[in-house]
Amino acid sequence: MDFALSEEQRLLIETARRVGERFGPDYWRQKDRDKAYPKECWDAICEAGLAGASLPEEYGGSGLGMVDTALIIEELCAAGAGSTLAQIFMLNPIFGGVAISKYGSDEMKREWLPKLCSGEMTFSMGLTEPDAGSNALEVRTFARRDGNGWRVNGRKIWITGVPQADKMLIVARTVPVAEAPKRTHGISLFMVDVNREGLTHTAIDKVGTNTLPSSSVFFDDLRVEPEELIGTEHEGWKQLLDVLNTERIVTTAGLLGTGRLAIKLAVEYALDRKVFGDRSIGSYQGLQFPLAQYWAELECARMMNFKAAWLFDSDQPFGSESNAAKLIASQAASGAAEQAMQTMGGMGFSKEMHVERLWRDARLFRFAPISEEMILNYIATANLGLPKSY
Repeated sequence: MDFALSEEQRLLIETARRVGERFGPDYWRQKDRDKAYPKECWDAICEAGLAGASLPEEYGGSGLGMVDTALIIEELCAAGAGSTLAQIFMLNPIFGGVAISKYGSDEMKREWLPKLCSGEMTFSMGLTEPDAGSNALEVRTFARRDGNGWRVNGRKIWITGVPQADKMLIVARTVPVAEAPKRTHGISLFMVDVNREGLTHTAIDKVGTNTLPSSSVFFDDLRVEPEELIGTEHEGWKQLLDVLNTERIVTTAGLLGTGRLAIKLAVEYALDRKVFGDRSIGSYQGLQFPLAQYWAELECARMMNFKAAWLFDSDQPFGSESNAAKLIASQAASGAAEQAMQTMGGMGFSKEMHVERLWRDARLFRFAPISEEMILNYIATANLGLPKSY
């Protein structure tokens, strides 16, 4: 087993670091305050060739793997963005890139993937519904046949990046549950224009991740053309899982970058701050030990995430590894950000020190894109062989 990075990977990390440092904590604090999309940062990421790292070379990507993508995302997030930047990778190289490169038509690949890599086109995914969150098989959005296409009706909630997106990957039922031979049958994926009659959206006010809006989305007889089907009609469940499982790897990479940044800020403050005499507060074990604990947990999550990414790149099952990595990383990153606030005392509660934003943003990923409880359910049944509890 070789843990050494290749020269190409070292160059990728250095490139990501340089791009990330151009958009440091002050940039992200301002974007968070203004609730503004970080377009300048994403454009720079695309210009550096980082957005399409895992996409095929023939369509403008670099033809690298998920390990390389994880390295890029962690470094970008550690430079100042925190976990919210990883969401933009979810939207584009994952929701758009994985879906199109694996299941899209040749025309989709030729027309859309180069624009994704260059930043000319952005994506979102309509999956979650008010009554179908973790239980995605219960989606009620329905696409009924209309000539050679479909008409979609339904509602989605907590959909990220809709106002900025050109395309949305819609998950809909095309066969009612009652008529399907099995629950996984009758789900289809469509890639449609966001700016189209029959699709409307409204913003959701929320605690964090303010640089990427979340929306409720409504479909009212939305027309979908035949060439907008992704993969095979009625058999979209397996295709959806391929998209969602890689999402875990991207999420974890962003959380690892968040944890690194939070600990770095805490250590810098602790070394400089003196309260009782000439000794810095960083010399007190009461502050050292919690930060050291989260550092250890983040390192373990990193190793598991690399294993998951390596398994993905090797075309092997990686669900257990990607879920376990996300579980530990979300807890460790959220805890590290809160401990950084505690280390700084009252200053940690100010926006000046940046860690409150890291804390607000990281907290989302304790229950998104999959909750801790659902990950533990998965591990209990898939890895421990225990009976299903729900």
